Amino acid sequence: MPYRSHVSNHSYAASIFKFRALVAAIICLLMLGGLLFRLAWLQIIDYAHFADLSEHNRIRLMELPPTRGLIYDRNGVILAENKPTFHLEIIPEQVEDMEATLQGLGKIVSLSESEIERFREQLLVHRSFQRISLRSHLTEEEVARLAANRYRFPGVDINARLSRYYPQGEVAAHAVGYVGRISVSELSVINEGNYRGTTHIGKTGLEKYYEGELHGKVGRQKVEVNAQGRVLRVIDKVPAVRGNDLVLNLDIELQHIAEDALGDLAGAVIAIEPHSGAVVVFVSKPGFDPNLFVHGISHKNYNALQHAIYKPLFNRAIFGQYPPGSTFKPFLGLGGVEKRVIEPDEPVYCRGYFLLPDDDTERKYRDWKKEGHGRMNLSSAIEQSCDVYFYELAYRMGIKNMHDFLARFGFGEETGIDLLGERSGLLPSAEWKKEKQGMVWYPGETLIAGIGQGYMLATPIQLAVATAALASRGEKIVPRLLKEVHQSLDGSIRTREPSRTMIKLRDENNWNIVFNAMKNVVHGALGTARATGWGMKFKMAGKTGTAQVFGIAQDEEYDEETVSKKLRDHGLFIGFGPVEDPVLAVAVVAENGEHGSKMAPIARRLIKRYMEKYSTRPASNNKQADNAAEGSITQASHVH
Repeated sequence: MPYRSHVSNHSYAASIFKFRALVAAIICLLMLGGLLFRLAWLQIIDYAHFADLSEHNRIRLMELPPTRGLIYDRNGVILAENKPTFHLEIIPEQVEDMEATLQGLGKIVSLSESEIERFREQLLVHRSFQRISLRSHLTEEEVARLAANRYRFPGVDINARLSRYYPQGEVAAHAVGYVGRISVSELSVINEGNYRGTTHIGKTGLEKYYEGELHGKVGRQKVEVNAQGRVLRVIDKVPAVRGNDLVLNLDIELQHIAEDALGDLAGAVIAIEPHSGAVVVFVSKPGFDPNLFVHGISHKNYNALQHAIYKPLFNRAIFGQYPPGSTFKPFLGLGGVEKRVIEPDEPVYCRGYFLLPDDDTERKYRDWKKEGHGRMNLSSAIEQSCDVYFYELAYRMGIKNMHDFLARFGFGEETGIDLLGERSGLLPSAEWKKEKQGMVWYPGETLIAGIGQGYMLATPIQLAVATAALASRGEKIVPRLLKEVHQSLDGSIRTREPSRTMIKLRDENNWNIVFNAMKNVVHGALGTARATGWGMKFKMAGKTGTAQVFGIAQDEEYDEETVSKKLRDHGLFIGFGPVEDPVLAVAVVAENGEHGSKMAPIARRLIKRYMEKYSTRPASNNKQADNAAEGSITQASHVH
């Protein structure tokens, strides 16, 4: 019995072993089959997919950002250039732990909260394979530290890029503008394909207006990289097309003269060539340093600019709207003789105030000269800036005729200058008041409009364009800061003919009447800017102006010594010269500058220097006489 049991157990164990061996063999065969199937699947069916993945790990497509075009003044002085700087950049798809990477980099170089926040915003809108700048403008010491630790941070690299630089600083900053980092909102409207690899875009001024010219076209290159992502060789390359260079009509020397002449006053100075529309001077003070914005301005610096008393970021030349004051009078006088509501030699008696006919209130509309000017005609009224004469003229013309004639010179509408955001000023009418305020127009408002006050508003660029149209005897030209575009592809030069319209008069001699009257403002014995004309070797036409900042009751007088600076009158001046063939028209607005006569020397200096540089006409070389005339302006006693 024991023997049988032993035999039986042996057979059972053998059968168990065979069964297990068979199962193991089947499992091995299935696994081998699965492995062979998977190998076949990867090698044959999925070959293209994995070949692409492999190629992507080895071969990468990199964007080549274009070099931004340069900006020059008319004489080749550079206003905006590119300087090499080092940037810390990250390719997100190569970074396993972004938070750890940012913390680690923050221990090597300083990273501000704004830089990290901006990086996170860019992370949301960029594709994972695109480079995103984390920090720009690295110092040499920071570059060295990053290079020594680069092996610790896959996907992090240091790249040398060209960054915008403005060598003139504050000078012409409002005209040239500045570039800054591309924001999330801008990414939604630009052509993303042409901005891959580009970190900056025009934000203000010409940098923004001509972004399409300056930016260029992005290039691409196919490169082979190693396991650490370092480039081994370039396989294929489509070079970027650099942006076009811009040559402006601005003369940076004259720009300096105008900015220095304004001194500490806030305001604007515009100078235009009457026969071409070229903007030679474009000043808005106070200014700012555009270099602060290129790599991201600090909160401290930005708050300082935002809360400064005279708002240096505010472009007064195209945004500022001011009552034109007495600078308005030559245009109204021309309209009066053109509409035949008054004859040039017809006398109007000024006794120091004007009363509206049939006005029971007997409200007095005062002249700036309390005792009055006596008998005035058009020429003497412009020369001495007699308010009463222009009250009478405005009353005769009526607001409709005034509006329709002055609109021909561009008042109340944008000039079309090649900058964004220009304001239109305000040329009031009865219809405008009815629509905007739901009220009727009163005759007294017509009188106030006749001396450039009340609802009347004009921008400095409007005053300059209107003055240029007057100087060219009716040729009104859209002003242009841009002179030429130099094409980067073929070196050709592209220009654009300015848009022109003609202001036709029924009698061309009316231009001469106003010209002579404006000449007397500067060179006449009683002209309000006569001190500016002393020692001048050429003849300049002009008109001073004063714009009230606050109203004065009838029984009160304006006393500048008791009025705070911010409430003092604005000083304005328009002028052109030489009178016989004007080469430059100038408009000056100085906030709280008090007297327009103080602004006249700025126009004189600009026209004189322009003639010395660009004209064969003799200009004054008598610097002693010039300086004496300019210095004597502070002695002027005339308000207008």
